[in-house]
Amino acid sequence: MDGADMSNALGQFLRRHRALTRPEQAAGRRQVPGLRRDEVARLAGLSTGYYARLEQGRQRRPSWQTVATLARALRLDEPAAAELYRLARPAVRRQRPARVERVAPEVLRLMHGWTDVPAYVLGWSQNVLARNPLAGALHSRFAHDDNMLRMIFLDPAGREFFRDWSETARAAVADLREIALKAPDERGLAELVGELAIKSPQFRRLWAERKSGETFRRTIRLSPPEVNDLRLSRAVFLIAGAPGQRLVTYQAEPGSPSADALALLATLAASDLGERGPSV
Repeated sequence: MDGADMSNALGQFLRRHRALTRPEQAAGRRQVPGLRRDEVARLAGLSTGYYARLEQGRQRRPSWQTVATLARALRLDEPAAAELYRLARPAVRRQRPARVERVAPEVLRLMHGWTDVPAYVLGWSQNVLARNPLAGALHSRFAHDDNMLRMIFLDPAGREFFRDWSETARAAVADLREIALKAPDERGLAELVGELAIKSPQFRRLWAERKSGETFRRTIRLSPPEVNDLRLSRAVFLIAGAPGQRLVTYQAEPGSPSADALALLATLAASDLGERGPSV
């Protein structure tokens, strides 16, 4: 199917779902089926002219952000959102090859020397590149443990593990948006945003909000296996010599119940270290 056909298919999809969206979502009660173009554009934060070009097939390859806002404006469910992304084939700037990211040996040694502090390294696309044993014990419940955003939005364990899930999710999206602004041509980031936008309505809604300047608490509440709830302070350090990599640590207040629980988890993690070896 060529580009024109894809653009026409996208326009047909938008017109069909615009007709199915209730008018009261945009303009109060009205005895007219569906939404007008200007109403969809306003709900999505787009100009009417730009939205009209999308429907007419004169605008091709909208951005990931634009597709996310359209999916939210049209109240699409997961199958419909997936179809919208398939038709739109959202554009990214020049796609550089996926990065091969490795954690420096000195960072690994530092991390694994912290027996009472969970620590892990995140890459450009929020991939978890390495963990120390205590962080591995914290994350042992997750099936999608390769990427922090997948852990939060796609893994069933996420809502139980992150006790303040809504704030954690908002903070993660704000962080991802800031990273995407610094690396708009990063292929891994575009692929991650597309995957999350299709599979998670919660991510789609937050990504489309375009909020900026939000502040979030440094204290995070976690509920890992084996121990009671933890209240930990989260710190993030940029790794010199490895652009995009960040070292994340959690610390408990000395003498607190969380410190005792973390010490118990560290003991359990140490007993497994000989069998599993370092997580890299």
